[in-house]
Amino acid sequence: MLKIEHLGIAVKSLDAAVPLYVQLLNTPCYKQETVATEGVNTAFFQTGQEKIELLEATNEDSPIAKFIAKKGQGIHHIAFDVTDIYAEIERLKGEGFELINLTPKSGADNKIIAFLHPKSTDGILVELCQEKS
Repeated sequence: MLKIEHLGIAVKSLDAAVPLYVQLLNTPCYKQETVATEGVNTAFFQTGQEKIELLEATNEDSPIAKFIAKKGQGIHHIAFDVTDIYAEIERLKGEGFELINLTPKSGADNKIIAFLHPKSTDGILVELCQEKS
């Protein structure tokens, strides 16, 4: 794994959270997009080499809606940048980690992604990210 790519933060409302994070981080939101397959609207902030991703549910069945209902707003996941997501998935499987996604899928911010199950990472949802070619 190369570096922390971003921290994902679950929020109830991007309309409320984006201005707060603009003020907090003293930087503009550089991108907002919807990832329909994940039931989420996203907003991104660049903070040095890493990013902050705000996540708002688009429906009550989305993983973000369920997370907020169970735990409230807050840090949802940590994402790591990888050079070869397919090789990293195989390596982690070989190390005994449980993966939610055995095959990468399209994510936000021009990435392909895969998640590791929190049961195998001491309760932390871990995302692997690779820039799309």
